[in-house]
Amino acid sequence: MNDNKQEKSVQIGKLAKELGITTRTIRYYEEIGLMGESERLGGGTRTYTQDDILRLKFILKLKELGISLKEMQELAENYDINQQNFHTITPKLIEILDLHISKVDAKIANLSSLRSDIVDYRVRIMDLLSRQ
Repeated sequence: MNDNKQEKSVQIGKLAKELGITTRTIRYYEEIGLMGESERLGGGTRTYTQDDILRLKFILKLKELGISLKEMQELAENYDINQQNFHTITPKLIEILDLHISKVDAKIANLSSLRSDIVDYRVRIMDLLSRQ
């Protein structure tokens, strides 16, 4: 069974290249507890199973959505404590996503207000220029 698992495993360099990140990023995620322990080949080369790859893709998606490393660490800890049952982190994940939706809504409102201010200022400047 272990041989079969190694056949499906991907080495760290290849995984990093496929995901467009550095091997250092993957190692860092391991160091701070976002990733579980990776398997090692004879020379100490890290390898990752399909589950590891899915977890890393999940981490990268959360990062893309603006979720902080601290929030991800809380999710990862909860996930690992509960035998990697995704359903145990779902309520916390929803809470985090709702918080981020609120933050994005506030940013959108601020940007909309800023846009309106810029448009108004432009109109006043054009009005001043047309009077000259």
